[in-house]
Order: sequence, then C-alpha cells, then structure tokens
Amino acid sequence: MSTGFSTLTLALLLQSAATVPPPPTATAPTAAPVRATPSAPGVRTPAQPGPLSAVAHPDLWPAVAARPSRDPAVEARIDAVIKRMSIADKVGQLIQVDIASITPDDLRTYKLGSILNGGNSGPGGDDLAPPAAWLKLADAFYDASMARSDAGPSIPVIWGTDAVHGNNNIPGATLFPHNIGLGAAHDRELMREIGHVTAIETAAAGIDWTFAPTLAVVRDDRWGRTYESYSEEPAIPADYAGAVIEGVQGIVGTKSFLAPDHVIATTKHFLGDGGTGGRDQGDTRVPETVLRDVHLGGYPAAIEAGTQSVMASFSSWNGAKMHGNQSLLTGVLKDRMRFDGFVVGDWNGHGQVDGCTNESCAAAINAGLDMFMYSGDAWKTLYANTLKQAQSGEIPAARLDDAVRRILRVKFRAGTFDRGRPSSRALAGKMTLIGAADHRAIARRAVRESLVLLKNEGGLLPLKPSATILVAGGGADNIPQQAGGWSLTWQGTGTTKANFPNAESIWSGIDTAVRAAGGTATLSADGSFTKKPDAAIVVFGEEPYAEFKGDRPTLEYSPEDKSDLALLRKLKAAGVPVVAVFLSGRPMWVNAELNASDAFVAAFLPGSEGGGVADLLLRKPDGAVANDFRGTLSFSWPRRPDQYVLNRSDPGYDPLFALGYGLRYAKPGSVPRLDETRPAGLAASANGTVFGKGRVPEGWSLTLVEPGQAKVRMSGATATTVAKRLTVTAVDRRRQEDARRFSWTGGPATTRTDARIESDRPLDLTRESNGELSLVVDVRVDRPATGAVSLGMASGDAAPVTVPTTKMLAGAKPGAWQQVIVPLQCFAGRGVDMAHVTAPFVIAADATLDLAVSDVKIDSAPVPMTRCGD
Repeated sequence: MSTGFSTLTLALLLQSAATVPPPPTATAPTAAPVRATPSAPGVRTPAQPGPLSAVAHPDLWPAVAARPSRDPAVEARIDAVIKRMSIADKVGQLIQVDIASITPDDLRTYKLGSILNGGNSGPGGDDLAPPAAWLKLADAFYDASMARSDAGPSIPVIWGTDAVHGNNNIPGATLFPHNIGLGAAHDRELMREIGHVTAIETAAAGIDWTFAPTLAVVRDDRWGRTYESYSEEPAIPADYAGAVIEGVQGIVGTKSFLAPDHVIATTKHFLGDGGTGGRDQGDTRVPETVLRDVHLGGYPAAIEAGTQSVMASFSSWNGAKMHGNQSLLTGVLKDRMRFDGFVVGDWNGHGQVDGCTNESCAAAINAGLDMFMYSGDAWKTLYANTLKQAQSGEIPAARLDDAVRRILRVKFRAGTFDRGRPSSRALAGKMTLIGAADHRAIARRAVRESLVLLKNEGGLLPLKPSATILVAGGGADNIPQQAGGWSLTWQGTGTTKANFPNAESIWSGIDTAVRAAGGTATLSADGSFTKKPDAAIVVFGEEPYAEFKGDRPTLEYSPEDKSDLALLRKLKAAGVPVVAVFLSGRPMWVNAELNASDAFVAAFLPGSEGGGVADLLLRKPDGAVANDFRGTLSFSWPRRPDQYVLNRSDPGYDPLFALGYGLRYAKPGSVPRLDETRPAGLAASANGTVFGKGRVPEGWSLTLVEPGQAKVRMSGATATTVAKRLTVTAVDRRRQEDARRFSWTGGPATTRTDARIESDRPLDLTRESNGELSLVVDVRVDRPATGAVSLGMASGDAAPVTVPTTKMLAGAKPGAWQQVIVPLQCFAGRGVDMAHVTAPFVIAADATLDLAVSDVKIDSAPVPMTRCGD
C-alpha cells in the first residue's frame, strides 16, 4: 500500500547538473540479455499524435486467461447473500478503515468490509505489539463483524496488511531482502518460497490479506519506492509475478489455492507507478503503448496466477488520477484482462480524484474502484456520503452490486465464511511459525543470491575466516538499517536491534563464522584499532525510509555527510585491505567510495538474515570458497549522480555498471579508478530535513522576525533581532554547534517574535499532508516559557499559521531533549496553502523562553491526527 507519502526532498532546490567526462567502463562479465515485454500478439501500435491522452483503448491491450474460473456454487452463495443485504450493508463492504481509527465495537453497527493496519498502526497503538496481540484483535474485529441483531447476513471482515518482505509488521518475523535485491537473484522458484513463508507467518497472526507484491517497473531511481521494485526492465517482474502470487495464495486448481497456509495477495500499484519521474504519487506521462509495453509488466502473469486483489496506484497517467480512470480500471483490467477479484484503493487515494474528497468520491467507485482504503477519523462521513450516493443512484445499483459481488467472491474463495474466528484457523496461534528456523534459512539463501559483487581488486574476497578481521561502519550491527523501510514501522525508523528478536546483524554473522574458524573479528564502528587487522569490512549506506520520505533529487550518496567515505579512506591509508558492504534501496553514485575500497558489495536491503552476507564474504575454514556470488544487477548503476533515468532501453545508455553486471569469484573483473567530480550546481538531498546538523538546506535561510523591525537573516551561528527580543546562538547536541538556542526576552503581550526557516522557492507539501506526515521538532527547554509559544508554517506572503505548543513545552523535563510533533493536516486545516509553503517551520513566543532546537523534519510520527497543538 502507499500509506500516503512523497518525501520532502526539497526537489525544488535541484538545479541543472553539469556534464562531466565519463570514466572508463569497468571490465565485467558480459551481461545476459534481458528481454523487454513484447506487445500482445496481433496488437496494432496506434500513432500517438498531439497531446498525450489519459484514455486507454482496451482492444490494444493483451487478453489474459484469468484464473480461477468462476465456481457456480460460489456464485450461488454470493447471490443468496446479496439478496439479504440492505443498501447500507452493501456500502459497508466498499469501505476499509485503518485500525488506528476504528474499534471492534464500531463494526457491530457499521458492517464494513475490511480493516487494515497502516504502516504505523499496531494493536492498541503499539507498533511493537507481539503476535498474540494481533491475533486477539483479529478475533475481536471478526466477532463484531459477524454479530447481527437484525435479519441481515453475517459477513466476515477481512484484515489487510503490508507484508511486503515477510510479515514485517510483527516483531520476530522473518524479513526477506526487499524486492530490488530479489530482482538481482533471478530465481523464480525462490520467489514462490518467499511468498509461501510470508503467507504462513501472516496467517499465524490471524491476518487474511497482504498488500503485496509490488510489480512497479521503476524508470527513475530517485523514487523512494525503488527498492520495492524487482527491476527497471518489465521482463523480471513478468517472470516473478506468477510465482510470487502462487507462493502467497497457493496454486489455482490445486488444494493449496487459498488453503489455510495461504492468504489473499494484492498486485500493486495499477498502473504506471514506476514512471512518475522519481516523484511519489506523481504523473506518468507516456503514450499508451509505453504504459502497456513497459509498465504492465507482470500484471498478466499475476492475473493468470489468480491474484485476488489489485491496488490502484496513487499516481496519475497523463494528468488523470488512476483512482478515477475508468478506461484502465474497468476497460483494461476488468473487461479486457478479465480480472474478477476486487480493486482496492490506496490510503485515501480516492480523495485526489478531481471533484472528490477523502470523505466523498462516487467517481472512484464508478470508475471501477471496489473498495476505498480510508485513513482518518471521519470514516463515518465517507460511509454516510457513499450511502447517499448509492441511494440516489449517483452510484448505480449495478455498479454497487458488482463491487460487492467481487469482494464477496474473494471472501468465499479465501474461506473466510467457513473457517470461523481467526484464532480457530489451522495456523493461527502457532507462533513458533513466526521466525521459524526453516523460514530464516530460506531468507538467508535469498541474501546469498541477491548480493552483487561490483569490485574485487586483487581477489581480496573471499576472506580467510582464520584471519584478524575488523568490522566497522554504522550499518555493521544495525538490524533496522539492513532491514530498511517497512520493518516494524512504516519508515523503518524508531526501532533498535532489540526489537528484532529472531534477526542476526551482519556483524553477528561475520563474528560467528570467524570464531568458528579460529579467527578474530572485532567490531569497531569508527574503524579504530590497536593492532592492524588483516582486512576490514565496512558496512554503511542509506538510513531506512519508505514512500516519499525516500524521494530524493539526485543519486548522490550522502552528500551532506562524508563520514563513511572518510572511514574507508582512513583504513585504506593505514594499509588495511577494505571490503565495502553498501546498504541501499537503489543504485547510487558512490564513485569515491568505490575508489576507497578494494572490494565493493551492493547488498541492497538484506532483511533479518545478516549471516547471509558472511556466507559470501568468507571462505570455508579449510580455505575453499564457500559460496560464490550469483546476483547480477536488475537496475543499471550510475556513473554520475544525475543519471537517475538510466534504463537499458533509453537512448544514450551509459551506465557505470550495466544491467546484468555482477562479478564472480570464478569470473573476476577489474574496476579502474573512477571520476569523483561532483557536477556543479548539484543540489544536496534534504530527505525531509528542514534543519539539521546546524544548518538549513541549500538556498534556504533562518530568519528572525520582530514586529515593526527589519528581518534579520542569519549568516553565521549567532544573530539578534533589532530590539533584542530574540537571540540565537550555537549549542552542541551530538557534535559541535549542531543545534541552535533561541532566547526570547519578552515584550508587550501582543508582540510575538518568531524565528522561521524560509525560502522564496515554495514547497509543495500536499502529498505529505495527505500522507499524514507531521512537523517533527527536536527541542530542549533550558528556561520554561512565561507566556505563549506556538509552532507554525507560512505559505506565500501570508502571515504564519500557528498552533499552540505552550502546554507541550511546559511538560518538558528541563535540559532533556524531546520531540514536539504537529500533524501537517493541522496547518492545512487552519488555512496554510500546502502547495506553496514558503516557511515550513516557524516558532514564536511572546514572553521569556530559552529553547534549543537540533532537528526539524517533515516525517512520520506516532501522533493522533486529532492532536493539533495543545
């Protein structure tokens, strides 16, 4: 699912990058050819003159042998249920609500069709709730959905979850590599096994349905969801789709299909989500032939394998939102390709359709959406509006019945009418299945197959485990970082190693193997040592992120922090052979890091089984090669940071490492020294950061505003307003002068002096607001306020719109850092034009206050959406 989100990358700061001379191409094994998905046999490619159309022509799309075929007995049961349903019952089936906004008791009155847990929604508001708590809540929702005090039918609710790389919401579950790594494995049968393990661990917690697999064909690697894609080429998801669906759901025509050890699968996001120019929820502007031949990718195979749900994309096609595109949702998907499961929306995505809001959108249902995915406390308003639209005929009765029939068909096929409470089902409650040893063994194998060896000068790898090995870098003993986004929390942040009880860090895997061989492994995050090691393994890379928090303006790795590069260079200068293990959700420009390493491994996001990395880096105790690399790139690797559109079929294709590249121990290659020149004018990636490490993003300013006086724009670490009511000085938190202290001396009761971060180039935060992100500020109260304090935002030339934070700060422990969190929807609801935000952070006080600020971000945060300030 897209839990709504398009990162604050501050992409408006991106300037045109200068062209730099390309370095010599690395010698490498010849890449195996990857076939593009051909047009359907007999399909005529139409001319595409004039403006690009957003209306599809179904007869130009492939016909699909959709499965399973309809069972007359099931259709008869559906008929019998529909005859007993009121219009209110039918409308209820069309609505899915996040568990953060609904209780089991609500389902005793409102007979909704489904619930979901969003990325930050756990039982009782606990993201780290144990498996038993999930099962208990599943029972409660099921019981409430089946309770009837009238003559209406009892229809079981189904629970959907984002089990996108294992049942990743539950502590202890097996976490597989994210899709970008699995695409490099080129192992179809492995995908089937992964799908089945995910289904088993999901069913054990009493959950019916996963929002996976993602079949996006990503064409711009700046997109924060790149790691959810198997490849930039449609052939790889086309090859994988059927196997993944069969792994999750079972095989159509056999007893395994939707048996108790399987769950409902979702193929997402229909359609073109990978073509939006690196911008989450963006617009894929391509001719219909490209949408079909590139982005359709694995959908035909998924439909033939029996996928029971398809999720509509947040994105648009040629300016028209997919949630409202009847020609694609109905004409292509349902009519032409004969998909007879149901289409579910994506996290209030229906509210972005022209003429719609989150609480009213008949247009999406009429276009072919069968189930709204709703987040927020006003779901009863959506229910009431949809009921009125059905009663008035704005939603035709035939369309309403078709949507209900599709939802009921899936519920009958999945056995939800017949298997009783979640806790009474075959696998439910068998918590030993979650993180089971055989499941973890499959995940470890997946790690071994998904890693790609980019460089291995002098045959440094594999290392002798009997040697003295230094293991360094922030990612070495960091399970949250190696797991990435969608790991216990939506963004994969806010967790620690201890929250993953069955997982093994990369360091732990190396240490275990080295000790077993009689060698010595030492963990030193900063790379310090007293005795020179035989080799160093440095694990580093991107911090966890998920959708649109991970969007970025370029592919430059860590432009604002070169500590990882400094570590590599320090070890190399000391004469220590260096092995770099790079954790990332996309290919990145790491020329300098490659130059500073003797061997370089693209590990992507390997998940819970860090031991799989050790399996490849180390020899057997007897010196023999234990496991050779087999992964090859399913995404082209850039030679410059501005090569974010880099696909083999593009004109002028000029990668550093081509699609299909991957070294072997048996087939080594050499990488010459690479050009490290950073193109002039290239913007740094803010990644949602408004203020951090003592500075604002390039092109922005920290400004002090005092009524009746000239603005003061800070040019150094200190500043004072004209009347000296506000002074800013540099203070330390994590490092020297990485925070600022704001000291208000007070003034007339009606005078509010503020500090704001602003720019003449406005930000569009509409998607962040819709995605329920927040303004998150790390503060330390050094002297409590004697008056009112507020946080705000400003749009255009308008005065800032603020929310009160006096009480929040009054409860802070003096001298201790804490977070103040205000949902963006609070500012939007008070009139901020979220499409033109010129000051994303304003802090104001009208009396004395000493307050330090170290970080200001637009981020996800566990705060009730009804909380707007005090």
